[in-house]
Amino acid sequence: MNTADDTEAAFDRARNAIKAGQAVVYPTETVYGLGAEATNAAAVERVFEIKNRPHDKPLSVAFANLEHASQYTEPTDRERAFMREFLPGPVTVIVERKPTLPDVLTDGHPRVGVRIPANDVALELLRAAGPITATSANRSGEPSVRHPADLPESVRKQVGAVIETGETPGTESTVVDVSSGEIYRRGAGADPIEAWLDQ
Repeated sequence: MNTADDTEAAFDRARNAIKAGQAVVYPTETVYGLGAEATNAAAVERVFEIKNRPHDKPLSVAFANLEHASQYTEPTDRERAFMREFLPGPVTVIVERKPTLPDVLTDGHPRVGVRIPANDVALELLRAAGPITATSANRSGEPSVRHPADLPESVRKQVGAVIETGETPGTESTVVDVSSGEIYRRGAGADPIEAWLDQ
């Protein structure tokens, strides 16, 4: 297990790596994430390459808080109410994006997934260097990473830093489109989300 000094040093490396256009691995309240500067098209492209992920599977974006998200997205009043209820937390909310988020994130589609993770290290990183991509730190089609020891070597070699804080809870976020009332992926906290959508 890393000491606090190790974590702080890794955090500093991660912040600097993101600002330099590199990707990093960071903990969340679900699984370990792969983050790069979300407004930098080349950095986002790098995330797709590291994951070997097809571009028709868009990436979500993590923000420090709702105000931060509103600088880059345009949630409706209902979406904003939902976000106030469930974020920070293990939920990805699909909303309209502003042009400051590049097309490569969403394969040109106008909507993007928003994450505000309920993890102190992730939120600190987002305040320091966000917004960043919010996607699991695994190769496409392989299991999500809950423990740093399970991080694929190919991913570890291609990122600028890995912030290790031990094992994460492991249940991936619930993905929801509030405007249509659809849950695209049932994950953590899906039942109360479904109840909210039905009200």
